[in-house]
Amino acid sequence: MFLRLLYQSFLRQRRRKLLAGVAIMLGMTVATAMISVGVDVGDKINRELRSYGANIVVYPQEDTLDVDVGGVNVKPVSQGAYLKESDLVNIKHIFWAHNIIGYSPMLSLPVSIGGTAAPAELIGTYFAKPIQLENETITTGVTKTHPWWKVDGQWPDDAGNSVLVGRRLANNLKFHAGDLVYLANHETKISGILSTGGAEEDAIVAPLALAQKIANHPGAVRRVYVSALTKPEDDFARRDPRSMSPDMLERWSCSPYANSIAYQIQEALPNARAEQIRQVAQNEGVLLSRISGLMLLVTLAALGAAVLAVSAAMATTIFERRREIGLMKSLGANNGAVVTLFLSEAGLLAIAGGVTGFLLGAVMAQRIGIAVFNSRVEIQPVLFPVVLLLAILVTFVGSAASIRRALTFDPAVVLRGDAT
Repeated sequence: MFLRLLYQSFLRQRRRKLLAGVAIMLGMTVATAMISVGVDVGDKINRELRSYGANIVVYPQEDTLDVDVGGVNVKPVSQGAYLKESDLVNIKHIFWAHNIIGYSPMLSLPVSIGGTAAPAELIGTYFAKPIQLENETITTGVTKTHPWWKVDGQWPDDAGNSVLVGRRLANNLKFHAGDLVYLANHETKISGILSTGGAEEDAIVAPLALAQKIANHPGAVRRVYVSALTKPEDDFARRDPRSMSPDMLERWSCSPYANSIAYQIQEALPNARAEQIRQVAQNEGVLLSRISGLMLLVTLAALGAAVLAVSAAMATTIFERRREIGLMKSLGANNGAVVTLFLSEAGLLAIAGGVTGFLLGAVMAQRIGIAVFNSRVEIQPVLFPVVLLLAILVTFVGSAASIRRALTFDPAVVLRGDAT
């Protein structure tokens, strides 16, 4: 009998049930899409921000020395402080090695340009240098850490003697790609003109080995820029690891904060100091929090709209079926039976709307991922029961007031037709 009542209810009020089901489905579609993108957005924003450059810088420990004598700062001249190029491979041996997208060492020095009166800055670095690890070969350099650098011509070979000339310097000295230029009596060829929008446009950028040869410092590096996938900063990330207990330090180290990755790099490189580039990390955290807040607001708005739609549909349903409710009560049905009937109807609507909404939301999440981040969004399996629970909660909250009103109907009054 109970199942027949359910069946007749859906059969006779198809339009009402369809509208309520569509409202639930739309709410769950938006919720599924926003939650899916929100869970995956951290890594995707990290990858997008990596297109804006490195977020960790490494330099010699001596650069941090600060000596004050008699109120006068006598910080040692650190031009002779270098990192060893041979140690840099240790960056890919830390715990978070797979989060390291790339690194680019830098060695800067003034150099005379043959045929000109003014010296220029020479920057030695990796462009796209293959590095042999134990089980693989990786490619790293400024093409990974400085992806906004643009070259009119060709990138130099890391093993050759070709160079890039900054656009402003090339304009001033009338240099073009293909020209020969002498740097400190070393003949080089200009393979391309470099545009960066920064100070590099007034410099010459060469393979690191060539810069080391000109500087007479084989294997020397002054700076290393590292691009790593990191987790946005929070209060725990900013804590000093030296003040942590062993358990807390382990938990901090096992979180991919920029600080914790820099700390591991510092431990891996002798006499090195590694720090996050704070402006990048802070912008990442602010951007992620704003996007997450927007997604939460959209999700809550969609769920609120679904609650209102279900409430309106259920109120109309209860009003149209008031005589049916009165007849059930006059035949001996108690309030529990009435509540069970309407909650069962609501539950079936919630399950149908939740399942359909989850499937459509998964498709919407993929569309958002491809359109915004140019990559697919991973749908977590645990999200399905969460969406079903949300659908049931939304439906029951929207139905509660109408069902409670149904319990107040007096059978004699509604059967006589006096209830409004």
